Amino acid sequence: MRWPLLISVPHAGLMIPEEVKDLCALTHDEIVADSDVCASHIYAFESVVTSYITTNIARAFVDVNRSEEDREPDGVVKVNTCYGVPVYREPPSEDVLETLLERYYRPYHRRLTALSKDAKFGLDCHTMAAIGPPIASDAGIERPHICLSNASRTCPQVLFEALATCFESVFGEAPAVNAPFKGGYIIRTHAAELPWVQVELSRASFISKSEKYGKVLEAVELFCKTIL
Repeated sequence: MRWPLLISVPHAGLMIPEEVKDLCALTHDEIVADSDVCASHIYAFESVVTSYITTNIARAFVDVNRSEEDREPDGVVKVNTCYGVPVYREPPSEDVLETLLERYYRPYHRRLTALSKDAKFGLDCHTMAAIGPPIASDAGIERPHICLSNASRTCPQVLFEALATCFESVFGEAPAVNAPFKGGYIIRTHAAELPWVQVELSRASFISKSEKYGKVLEAVELFCKTIL
């Protein structure tokens, strides 16, 4: 049996797009630091859900959880990482930026729309730095172990509260709600297609990577069994 969920894991990739390899100024470790470390393992639910989507392109180069029009330093095609490290030795041309969007960004969102037809609920899944990075509104502050967010509108409140209860039951602690994250571009944009919640798990070693995988899966299955 597959649970009627669409799982999105947008920041697990580590690859440099071919179009900007010659311009890249980042080391491998800097690319990893700007990505959702361990997300590909913690949310490896392909075999138990209706639909699953991820990308192998690193967030430092194309961030599918931003608006296409967001050209800020931490926007859709970044200038600096979340730790303030320059991404490029020289800025990509407008033609290269357009190519990045057309090859890596737009297909992700078209696929989300297509996959939503087969699911009842969407989870946009991330890991977060244990301490807020310099670019964040909570810079230097220790983050909660779990954060669930719905931007106050991407999911009916009764479903949102039920999911939070399931996470609390499994993890033994209540998740933070809409803080430090309120919900990003993916859930805000695709909420017209089905209910969405953003899930963030701290990279702090409060439990092992395998335990994080097992507990998130248990919480999600409990939610599906009792609510969906």
